[in-house]
Amino acid sequence: MKIALGADHRGNAAVRTLLAKLAGEGHDVQILGDCGGEVCDYPEPASLVARAVASGQAERGVLICGTGIGMSIAANKVPGVRAAVVHDELTAQLSRSHNDANVLCLSGDLLGVRLIEKIVEVFLRTPFDGGRHARRVKKIEAMEHGREPASVTD
Repeated sequence: MKIALGADHRGNAAVRTLLAKLAGEGHDVQILGDCGGEVCDYPEPASLVARAVASGQAERGVLICGTGIGMSIAANKVPGVRAAVVHDELTAQLSRSHNDANVLCLSGDLLGVRLIEKIVEVFLRTPFDGGRHARRVKKIEAMEHGREPASVTD
């Protein structure tokens, strides 16, 4: 799978560990907007990763900052991105199966590296369930195009 990674200075160590693990598993993975551990503003890597996912250059994205919240807010500004902040394997699974999330946002401060690796593993292997959830994702897409979600009826 082609995966775009990004981090600010607070997520730098975790994203580098994740890069090595995912590459070792055979994924095509790269860090976008690499700040090399220097202080950087999270909207910059979030924008690069979100745009890569939205354009199809990457199938999924993973962003790590202090809490994951800032990355999620920034990434969700890019149309076509459904970025989810998750804190455990269950919310990672539900973000994919119910919400078809394509960008995972994690906390570098609150989660250990082992848990981050497990969360990413679940996020990458979980398919979207479709069904009633597909209608809801279509409503999100309608909002991205300035339409009311209630306008989606199928």
